[in-house]
Amino acid sequence: MKLTTVIGLEIHVQLKTKSKMFCSCDNSGENQPANTTVCPICMGHPGMLPVTNRQAVEWSVMAALAIGCEIPKISKFDRKSYFYPDLPKNYQISQLDQPIGLGGKLMIDTKDGKREIGITRLHLEEDAAKNFHSPDGKNTLVDYNRSSTPLMEIVTEPDMRSPQEAKAFAQELRLIMRYLGVSDADMEKGHLRCDANVSLTDQAPDKIDIKKLHPKTEIKNLNSFKAIERALEYEIQRQTKLWQEGTPPNQQSTRGWDENKGITEEQRFKEEASDYRYFPEPDLPPLNFEPGTPNAIDVVAIKESLIELPQAKRQRYIEEFDLSAENAKIVTDDKNLADFFEQTISELRAWLISLGEVEGTSEEIWQKSKAKLAKLAHNWLVNKLMALTYKDGKKLNVTPENFAEFITIIYENKINSSIAQKLLEIMHTTGKDPSAIMDEQDLGKGVENKDIEKIADSIIAQNPSQVEQYKNGKETLIQFFIGQMMRQTKGQADPEQLKNILIHKLK
Repeated sequence: MKLTTVIGLEIHVQLKTKSKMFCSCDNSGENQPANTTVCPICMGHPGMLPVTNRQAVEWSVMAALAIGCEIPKISKFDRKSYFYPDLPKNYQISQLDQPIGLGGKLMIDTKDGKREIGITRLHLEEDAAKNFHSPDGKNTLVDYNRSSTPLMEIVTEPDMRSPQEAKAFAQELRLIMRYLGVSDADMEKGHLRCDANVSLTDQAPDKIDIKKLHPKTEIKNLNSFKAIERALEYEIQRQTKLWQEGTPPNQQSTRGWDENKGITEEQRFKEEASDYRYFPEPDLPPLNFEPGTPNAIDVVAIKESLIELPQAKRQRYIEEFDLSAENAKIVTDDKNLADFFEQTISELRAWLISLGEVEGTSEEIWQKSKAKLAKLAHNWLVNKLMALTYKDGKKLNVTPENFAEFITIIYENKINSSIAQKLLEIMHTTGKDPSAIMDEQDLGKGVENKDIEKIADSIIAQNPSQVEQYKNGKETLIQFFIGQMMRQTKGQADPEQLKNILIHKLK
């Protein structure tokens, strides 16, 4: 029996507004002592009235637009009733039938190419408190600092067909949230939390009728991208076995992911919307997105303020700078890195045009050299400079201006690669510009050919035993001679040039 996997995700994104969703409490409660960033409103005391955080609404509109959602003219909040110790009001203010965003889409990269994932909705709600269970399972402590934190929920269509696609979607969504600056989206800290819905079907992959699927299983407690992938892989195996036994799931259920055991465990049967007894929130007015009306959220202005998002930036780097898809992804997967790269390129363009060594307009001059400069900048940034920051754990200590100057020095062949590596390390350690370092450290003067010839003759004369071994076939000894010469020239000679001279003389 050939089965097709059907996966949909529900992703919660915690917004990093200064205050909570419906009160003025500090929204940095995760960094504060337990139960200190609370007030009668977020603790659900009788008679307290909530007030909507406008910033949270505007950021939700921005996020919805970034993932292709339509924004309605009116949106409203609803009460969702359920009774847990982490919900002090015994209901959650959420959104049911009139969310902020509807009908979006997000493109992801898969092993078979690009794939479009539909997004059902984006709605805004308040977060619950945080439970801490004792190791023996007998006691639970509750920290209400997180209670009423602004929380976006993004619900996808069941368009994913593998755990790898689900993981890729979650990663791309996190990147967008970070680019927008609305959330740190750190899964380990709970800023981004994912629930996965999965079911199997014997329908053909290209002819799946969602209405005819067996009841789905929702997997909770997925707090890393690896957990999303592993939990779905396990659940697919579990459900495949049920199908093979002739007993596929016949009721919606919720299962928790146990990271240590590597299994999903049944928690409860899934509630329907009617179980939550939704009704419009009576203490909050509807959200107004109608242009030109009083107190409306300006959707047009928010849309115009959207920055270039990761996928568009990736594609631009491929087309404009001739970067490979892989290299474009590496540099855009971190917004700070992408910004640094962009600023470096801007400085390189200004430098190239200022030289005036090539005829033509500014644009023509840039077009001739930009691909080579961009690749050079990318390689030294990703492979060398970032490696230095990871090695010592320090923040990037080189400015885009200094890095662009460093790249131009290499581009003009003023120093060899070994000197360049040494120069970059000093730049990272001191924060100084490369020209000043080259003067201070006596770098970049190079070595005259006549001097190299003399040094080579001297080293060969001083090492007759190694010369004899080399002539007898031990050609790896060439590295010994190159090393001796690099020391004599203080690293300022070109290793490839030294190799050619030495081989000629040794023969």
